[in-house]
Amino acid sequence: MCKRCDWGTNNELMMKYHDEEWGVPLHDDDKLFEFFVLEGFQAGLSWQIVLNKRENFRRAFDQFNPQKVVQYSENKIQELIQDKSIIRNQQKIRACVNNAQRFIEVQKEFGSFDKYIWGFVNHKPIQNKFKDLKELPAKTELSDLISADLKKRGFKFVGSTVIYAHMQATGMVNDHLVNCYRYTEVQ
Repeated sequence: MCKRCDWGTNNELMMKYHDEEWGVPLHDDDKLFEFFVLEGFQAGLSWQIVLNKRENFRRAFDQFNPQKVVQYSENKIQELIQDKSIIRNQQKIRACVNNAQRFIEVQKEFGSFDKYIWGFVNHKPIQNKFKDLKELPAKTELSDLISADLKKRGFKFVGSTVIYAHMQATGMVNDHLVNCYRYTEVQ
C-alpha cells in the first residue's frame, strides 16, 4: 500500500481528492474559481463537509462559471440560501457572487486569474519539505500578502488561512509530506 498524507486516508472521497487533485499545480481559471469558492465555503468548517457537497455546489453554482455567477439575482441568492444540499450561509453565498465579479475584474486586468495568482509564487510551486502534519502552517507571510491584495480588490472570505488552503489545493505550494508518494509526483 502507498504511503499518503494522514489526512488523505479518512475515506474513499478524501483519498481520491488527495491522490488526484490536492497539490497538483492548477492553471485553469474555471477550476481556480471553483477552488476559490469552495475554500471560501470551508471557512470555519472541515474540508470533508465541503467535499461531500462538492457536486451539489457545482450544480447550484452553474459549474462555478464566474460569468454566470456574477449575474445571480436576489431571487437566485434566496434560492441558494434555501438549498439544503449546499452550505446555506448567506454571507458566503453573497461573497461568492461578489467574488465572481472581482474574479472577472482580475481576469481583465491580468489576462487570466491564473497569471495573477501564480504571479505571487513566480509561476512555480513552492516545494516545502514537511515530515509531519503538525508542521504544516495554517497561513504564511505569503498567504497574508495575497489575502491583503485580494481584500484590497474587494474579494470577501479571503482570509490568510483560506488563501493558504487555496494555495495547497491548487499546487501553489507542495505540502504533501515528504514520505507521501504524491510529494515527488506533484513537483
